[in-house]
Amino acid sequence: MDEKLKQIRDALDRIDKNIIESLAERQQVIQQVSSLKIEEQGAIRDHEREEELLKRITKLAREYGLDRYFAEQLYRDILDHSVRFQTHSLVDHQNVKNKQKSVSVSYQGTEGAFSHQAAFRHFEERYTEVNCYGYDTFKQAADSVMEGEHDYAILPIENTTAGSINETYDILGEDNLYIVGEEVIRIIHCLLALEQIPIDRIRRIMSHPQAIAQCSNFLAKLHRTKVESYIDTAMAAKKVVEDGDLSQAAIAGAHAADLYGLNILERDIANQKENFTRFVVVAPDPIHCDPQISCKTSMLLVTGHQQGDLVRCLNVLADRGINMVKLESRPKPNEPWKYQFYLDIEGNIDSPKVGDAVKKIKDKASSLKILGCYPTQMSWHSEE
Repeated sequence: MDEKLKQIRDALDRIDKNIIESLAERQQVIQQVSSLKIEEQGAIRDHEREEELLKRITKLAREYGLDRYFAEQLYRDILDHSVRFQTHSLVDHQNVKNKQKSVSVSYQGTEGAFSHQAAFRHFEERYTEVNCYGYDTFKQAADSVMEGEHDYAILPIENTTAGSINETYDILGEDNLYIVGEEVIRIIHCLLALEQIPIDRIRRIMSHPQAIAQCSNFLAKLHRTKVESYIDTAMAAKKVVEDGDLSQAAIAGAHAADLYGLNILERDIANQKENFTRFVVVAPDPIHCDPQISCKTSMLLVTGHQQGDLVRCLNVLADRGINMVKLESRPKPNEPWKYQFYLDIEGNIDSPKVGDAVKKIKDKASSLKILGCYPTQMSWHSEE
């Protein structure tokens, strides 16, 4: 039984290796396609060809006795990844002055943190070398970009469980930084410890306040356990290793467990299983997005204090059929009881419709700051 099972698993390992090799080979071809389209100014998406491909895939799946719906969904993900790569390639071609092969990115936390993983997710395929530098605070990470130490900073801005991350909004409002990209990843929180011991033996759990908030239901059941805020999820995992205390644990991702040699006592402990964090990539200068790219435009709006001032500004978007996907209010610094509003809308600011709307809003508002126009992320990615 054991020997037969081993042989079967060995066969699966060989097949999995072949799948990865084929995907890597396909990606090399996609790079060639992307370069040719940029050279000849071709369209990134060919919807007719995509539909033809999906029809061929479902037909092949039926012929080989494979679930055709599974095969179609798999290839939709592959196509989304292809479009994502081509979009980033076009943005880099049109905006990056020095075609450097390496990039420097700052983030809050340490190696293994979700921000660290998001940075690699965003840049790894675009650059030969991605150098990431962790800081204690979001502000320090942002300042390092303003001071020219790094090319970009990646900052979490909202989570589907814990809500908005106000410090990032405040940084965008106060600093001269622009959003040039976004990354949305699924966050899978795990309880990590030195050894595979019963959870009721854990007396102290450490993690970032956001992670603690996202796992509050799980933690509420541990009546004999003290929960403590720590500067970062990965740093909490590292602290568990450094202390060498079997009664301590950390909430972090599976990547941190691999990195620091910890055991996963419980996996996926967040209140909501569909737990996503959206990150924004910021830089000292805005970027230009080609009209064919699906874009999001972020703005900071300050209205007057008369009744209906905000509504009049928002009606400008509605009247032009522009979809607003985010509206967030924040207190205006040093002006008690006054507020500014962060808006995300679908559309490219260089398009006539969005450009005209922005001009009209400026006429009605006390002030309007464009925080950036950047490609909309097409699909989310799981991080553990």
